[in-house]
Order: sequence, then structure tokens, then C-alpha cells
Amino acid sequence: MSKTITPYQNEQATKKEQVADMFNNISKTYDFLNHFMSLGIDIIWRKKAINELKQDQPKLILDVATGTGDFAFEALSILKPEKIIGVDISRGMLDIAEQKIAKRGLGDKFEVKLGDSEKLPFDADGFDAVTVAYGVRNFENLEMGLADINRVLKPGGKAVVLEFSKPKAFPIKQLYNFYFNYITPGIGKLFSKDSRAYSYLPESVAAFPDGKNFVALMDKVGFKNTKCRPLAFGICSIYTGIK
Repeated sequence: MSKTITPYQNEQATKKEQVADMFNNISKTYDFLNHFMSLGIDIIWRKKAINELKQDQPKLILDVATGTGDFAFEALSILKPEKIIGVDISRGMLDIAEQKIAKRGLGDKFEVKLGDSEKLPFDADGFDAVTVAYGVRNFENLEMGLADINRVLKPGGKAVVLEFSKPKAFPIKQLYNFYFNYITPGIGKLFSKDSRAYSYLPESVAAFPDGKNFVALMDKVGFKNTKCRPLAFGICSIYTGIK
């Protein structure tokens, strides 16, 4: 990655602090806008990512950048693990996740805590699987974050990362760029108090080292059997690796 893309370019705060502020600002409209702007397709992509763990039957899962918990709730229903722990740097997002956990009576199965993806508050070799959905492009130091995910996995454990990527085929690439650069910020501005958050989205995706570059980073920090599976003509990708 060349330069660091941050939500609020004129601020002196670190990317991490700005990302936390941004998600605190948009937490109340986040779920609605996510499903609305992706036409609900994000739910299908999440299921596909979770199904990567079906054969592994993980008992203890860590969901990094858990946000409001949607990915973890889906993983609970599909994989039936004993427990999922979610970490996120945004207190506002975790407040929404905790409300959902209480409402669904899942306090014994899913807990969330404030935590930094690059200094995960867990011992080494503890989790059967680690998942990250739409979170890695917000890491301040991507390599450090991936290395820490590797650290907390048990030997033989699997990491599954779901993230936006950049489609290359005509006309998907052109349609995608138009939607992401013009429609998304407009919708975000309409429904969210923080319009900058939805301009940051296409910028952060454009700067993200997707495909082979991301797989190379996973290899570099020690993952084995790394794979990239593009979805929807490359709009999104699922990355997997084994410790």
C-alpha cells in the first residue's frame, strides 16, 4: 500500500483512532445502510465465507472487527460453535452488538469486547478459527494485524477473511466504480450523519492490496495453504489460510 487512507484527511489522529470515531458516528445506521447499499447481497457473501469453516467445525471462534455482530450471529447459526468472541475498536458498534445479543438471548454463546486488531487481547494458540468480514482494509498496519491473527490461532486453525476487491472485467469494473464512487457516498450522506464515512469506503477499497497481494501478505506472516476465492465477478473475495 502506498499511502495510508484515513476517514478524515485533515485530522492529526491515527488511522485507528479515526476509524473508531467513524464507526461510532455511523453505528446506528450501519446495518440498514449495509444491506440497503448491497441490495442484501452482503448476507449471501457472509454465508459463503462462513461455509469455508463448515468442514473444520470450530468450537471457539474469534471474530475480528465484529462491528454490530452480523457475521458472528450468522456463524453461530450455521457452524454451531461453543462460543464466539467478537472484538472491535468502536464502542458504538459494540453497543449495538450487545443489544442484539441480549435481545436474542445469546449471552452464553457470543460475547464482545473492545480490542485492537493489531494487539489482540488474547493468548497465543487459543482459537480454532478467526474470521474478519469487511474489516482488514481498516487495519492501520495490515501485516501486523494478520500476524496477530496468526498468533492467536491454534496450530492447524483457519483464518477466513471476507473483503471487497476490485473487479477487472468490463463492464463490471466500470459499473462497480461508478456505484462505489458516486452512488454510495450519496446514499451515505442521505441516511448517515457522517457522509465522509461513505467516501472513505471506496477510497479504502481502492488502496487495499487485494487478490494475489493479500495472499502474499498472508504467506509472509506464516499462513499455509492460502487461497483467494473471488465472488460476484471480483467485487468481493474470500481469503483463507491455515496456521
